[in-house]
Amino acid sequence: MKIALFGATGRVGQQILQLAIHNGHTITALVRNPSKLDKHEQLTTIQGDARDSQAVEQTIKGADVVVSALSTDKTTTLTDALPHIIQTMEHAAIRRIVTIGTAGILTSRTEPGKFRYETSESKRRLTFAADQHRQVYEMLRASGLDWTIVCPTYLPDGAARGNYRVEENLLPIGGKEITVGDTAHFAYDVVTQDKWIMCRVGIAY
Repeated sequence: MKIALFGATGRVGQQILQLAIHNGHTITALVRNPSKLDKHEQLTTIQGDARDSQAVEQTIKGADVVVSALSTDKTTTLTDALPHIIQTMEHAAIRRIVTIGTAGILTSRTEPGKFRYETSESKRRLTFAADQHRQVYEMLRASGLDWTIVCPTYLPDGAARGNYRVEENLLPIGGKEITVGDTAHFAYDVVTQDKWIMCRVGIAY
């Protein structure tokens, strides 16, 4: 499989990259600083910015699937990049995209019709990141793509344990955290299988 990867130097993106390489896939990654990634024969790095439509087109060209592990990082990079990614995919007739979101954009259990970050279910006072991810969700939902948004709750560093729970559009009941390792592991599985199409997936222990 040929994977176009955005956010490859981030915490989750790096682990998705390693899983893809380990399992024999070919990856093209768009990064601002290629020196942050080890060289590998299966990896092509393109230096650039995800907000640059030409860099996005170069990264996605020839891909079977697109993966975005872009973070908000207190900027609008995420929402600036996604229109370019969606447009490029549509022009190239590439349908499958998997992104890493946040549990804040899952449906609230206590107030159906609202996102979790809009209710008391969310413990975060700052909503900028969740709002950015909500905009991505709305862009993908309006597109004709086969999208999946993996939505982890509190995300500490840590290896994959494998005993996580997932639920469509909701955070598993009582879920408090999920490691970077397990988030990457689940996201990689979603990339390689035709599951969870056109839905958000909550993930937690």
